[in-house]
Amino acid sequence: MAQITEASERPILKSKIFLYITEFFSGMSADLLHLDQGQAHRLRGQRRDLRGHVLRLAPDRLRVWETNLAYEGESIYNYLQVKNLSDRTILSTNVLFGVQSVTMKDKGLTGMYYDTALAAPALADNANSALILGMGTGTYARQLKQYYPKMNITGVEIDQKITDLAGEYFDEPADIPVTTYDGRAWLAASHDKYDVIMVDAYQDITIPFQMSSTEFFTMVREHLNPGGVMVVNMNMISDGQGSINEALSDTIASVFGNGNTLTADVPNTTNRELFAKKPGSGSEENSMQQASKALNLRETTYERTGSEDLEWYMEEVASRFRKVNEPDSASTILTDDKAPVEVLGMHAIDQIIADEAGPYRQILKDEGFGGLLRAVQ
Repeated sequence: MAQITEASERPILKSKIFLYITEFFSGMSADLLHLDQGQAHRLRGQRRDLRGHVLRLAPDRLRVWETNLAYEGESIYNYLQVKNLSDRTILSTNVLFGVQSVTMKDKGLTGMYYDTALAAPALADNANSALILGMGTGTYARQLKQYYPKMNITGVEIDQKITDLAGEYFDEPADIPVTTYDGRAWLAASHDKYDVIMVDAYQDITIPFQMSSTEFFTMVREHLNPGGVMVVNMNMISDGQGSINEALSDTIASVFGNGNTLTADVPNTTNRELFAKKPGSGSEENSMQQASKALNLRETTYERTGSEDLEWYMEEVASRFRKVNEPDSASTILTDDKAPVEVLGMHAIDQIIADEAGPYRQILKDEGFGGLLRAVQ
């Protein structure tokens, strides 16, 4: 799922007062600890006033969703919105911010993480087939079909309603079979192998633990052809020991082996794409290290697609590649027995909220509730 940082594409974060209330009433604010007794008493009163005022607001005053809606409804998994914009149609789901799927009204790159993920078929030894776990409305499938029209693509999507919306509002290719199933369960029942496998099943902090473990990534590796590449869309850029992205990267590197795993951050988003290659013929020229070099990535892309635009974009992607180091004894390796992805994800989202809400906490301290309302108008 795409994480767009521009305010126009962050429906809930557009409501600054909603963001502040999330922080303020969650119990995370330690402001009272840093105030004298009079200031603390006044802030407690403002907190009570703010809570009461918010509860009295009409629902439409707190409405934070976008306009231009073509569809709004629920499935058994998600709250769903389809919105028509001037240059694209987007699907948003019940996440804090972001766009789940998009279809562009003009052909070309999307400006989102799907473009970076197009490096996968150029990194692979061959680019004849692809499996997408987390099909959504088919954005990655459309991009693959646009640049690799002869590629055989299979999709798996757990939410049937999203698949229905793909057919009604998005240009999902009709020749791509889509199965309504859990991605891991589908792999367990399949014996097919692919040149590219896209794992796009993570939504902000809602990472299915069963699709984050060594057992799962081992299963993905077994479904790759020799020299095949897995690409994983990781939603939140969070670095350092104990972060969700470090845990996922180390877990994947432990499965695919040293030197076979790279990441690429997506500019102007909170997305990070991870690429892991299954060793192929053993030829050095086909190794991940060689395939990811800018010149090689460009040449392979042009040979396979004939697109100069994509060729030169891949050179820029290559400049963002970062090698994932081999895990050590201090690394967090996620397993079926222990994969605390919810806790790790919450650490990242807490920091995002704290960073966004910080200025409004200060305004409330200095100017009270009236100042806060003026700031968010």
